[in-house]
Amino acid sequence: MFVVLGFLVGAIAYFLVRCVLSGVYQVQQNERAIVTSFGRAQRLGGGATSIELPMAEHLEEEHRNRYRYPQLRVVQPGGPYFKLPWQKVHKVDVAIRTVNAAYDPESPSANQGNTVLEAVTKDQLNIGVTGQIRYRVSEQNLYAYLFGVKNPLAHVMGYFVSILRERIANFEATTLNPVEALKSADEETQHVEFRSVGFEGVSINDLRKNLNDLNDQMSQECLSSAARYGMVLDASLITGIDPPEEIESALAAINTAHNEVSSDLSIAQALADQKIEQSKRAVEIETMRAQAEVQPLLRLSEQLHRLKQSGSRVIEAYRRNARLALLPRARRVITTSAGSAGGAEVRR
Repeated sequence: MFVVLGFLVGAIAYFLVRCVLSGVYQVQQNERAIVTSFGRAQRLGGGATSIELPMAEHLEEEHRNRYRYPQLRVVQPGGPYFKLPWQKVHKVDVAIRTVNAAYDPESPSANQGNTVLEAVTKDQLNIGVTGQIRYRVSEQNLYAYLFGVKNPLAHVMGYFVSILRERIANFEATTLNPVEALKSADEETQHVEFRSVGFEGVSINDLRKNLNDLNDQMSQECLSSAARYGMVLDASLITGIDPPEEIESALAAINTAHNEVSSDLSIAQALADQKIEQSKRAVEIETMRAQAEVQPLLRLSEQLHRLKQSGSRVIEAYRRNARLALLPRARRVITTSAGSAGGAEVRR
């Protein structure tokens, strides 16, 4: 009798502890939860998949079937919630986190202690890349994060590093050499933008000068990470690119020479602009002078035309008056003699 009673009391205590006390859980503000029953996650109705979400637009067509994951019922922050004994709660932290670009979750000693990532440029230089990655777990694709891969962060970091190394190995700056810059000058203004001039052959210089373009390219390429692994790469910030120590001095000399050439080109541009402006001003001044000389002649032509319309005597009177006005200012006057044909009388 006492054995049966003890068994019942133990069973009731186990039920209370297992089903009541341990069956209550809460979800924090920075967390989301997925409940599984016998290992199967609770799905949304209608067979909805991640391919139907906007994040799948960044997947290539050939990868859509490979990364087709079911949409799950997500438990939002709050509580207390109750779960049954055969159910399990998987909590996920969805806060934004930042890691080093050289971080390897599976090997703490890799990449110089997870501090510097090695890459090869198009001219075969082994460079060191430093930077940071900001990421978070995608609430809309928790199936991929929890059940799609064993270590999502390791997959995402490997995906990011492979894209970064491929971009560095094939990176080309969209710049012009000096000859191309001169040919592309505006024909109307004849103005050359020498600040767009670049120098070929030193890819590390192109990378350093175009870090923003490299970061933008990485952000675009990593937009599909949410649909692949359930992790969103909010931003990638490459902050430093260092050359090998054995060529650092030679590279510094090359950069100095390039800076001197850029300085000379800028000075030449300034002098050319100055001469162009001076030529424009000279043309404007001469044009205004010519207009000032032509304008009185045009006015005189209009006046003579009006006088001619008034009669021939008016024109003769105008000529006589104009001649009388010129006589006091003339140094020499030549007139025809009235008594002899073809003769002339000269007065001083």
